[in-house]
Amino acid sequence: MKKNDIIKVKITSIKPYGAFVKYKKFTGLIHISMINGKYISDIEEYLKVGEEIDAEILEIDKENMHLYLSLINTNQNLKRNVKLKETDKGFQTLKKMLPIWIKEVKFNKN
Repeated sequence: MKKNDIIKVKITSIKPYGAFVKYKKFTGLIHISMINGKYISDIEEYLKVGEEIDAEILEIDKENMHLYLSLINTNQNLKRNVKLKETDKGFQTLKKMLPIWIKEVKFNKN
């Protein structure tokens, strides 16, 4: 195991600043900024405790048995685990606005 290796880790806990993982006898941290390189407000929209994922080793602290990891270069398609919230409005707004938008598009073409 060396820097830049891709290893399979298991997520053991999630905090607002990152995800803690386990790899063999090592513990590790994936800082929130190392999940996809973009702003993330809630890590749990991307990762779940118990999930196994590939991570790239950024640093190895052998004395403390700790890894610093990144997901950015692992070519994983992290999907947001977000459920859309239902509203009581349904399609009413679309029903109301669609004819207006169609008229606007026709008007702007001329």
